[in-house]
Amino acid sequence: MGERMIVLPAIDIKDGQCVRLYQGDYGQVTTYDADPVRVARRWQAAGASWLHVVDLDGAALGQPVNVEAIEQIRAATSLHIELGGGMRSLEHIERMMALGIDRIVLGTVALTDRVLLEQALQHWGERIALGLDARDGWVAIAGWRETSRVQATALATELSALGVRRFIYTDIARDGVLGGPNLDAIREMQRATSHPLIASGGVASLADLRSLAALGVEGAIVGKAIYTGDVDLAVAIQEIER
Repeated sequence: MGERMIVLPAIDIKDGQCVRLYQGDYGQVTTYDADPVRVARRWQAAGASWLHVVDLDGAALGQPVNVEAIEQIRAATSLHIELGGGMRSLEHIERMMALGIDRIVLGTVALTDRVLLEQALQHWGERIALGLDARDGWVAIAGWRETSRVQATALATELSALGVRRFIYTDIARDGVLGGPNLDAIREMQRATSHPLIASGGVASLADLRSLAALGVEGAIVGKAIYTGDVDLAVAIQEIER
């Protein structure tokens, strides 16, 4: 058994509802619960300490969209919340921080607007996490619809030097597929940066969470598996976080 690891249940919001996408495909949506607030309460009751919330409409549009749902989740729970999806300006980030969000996950801007990233890091430091979403090791941007010619490991090294202090690494090919995490890719990321790493994509079982914990990552995001019941969140938290 490795370090104690945080298990972060994911709530992906589209059109105000709690959904999952298959490999990030907006055309392949499963709605699990109309009410994200009810879901957030459920994960809090299961013992979660953090929630990983994604504004999917925001990611596609490049600005916060599901603000009301996010506000309601914040009001209804005492959990720490990290939020990603569509924050492309300081105003966007400021607005979400003002709602009481603990951590903002920036993605696309790391490639497209380095100045904004630097300003956000100056303002909020460790409350900014960098979401690196990769397909075969190449960084994907704009809600995963485009793949860049930038290697995730190279970008992680570069952005660490810039002041990024936490990375969330998602392997897109594994996301929503329940095929197990890409442990090799995560090890490569750990070699590329010494900063805390949260792994996302592919967790299908308690054994997958054990494997990630053994790598020494700070956290693991679990999405589809807790909605299908492949992972019992309460049991996972009991074993992995305690």
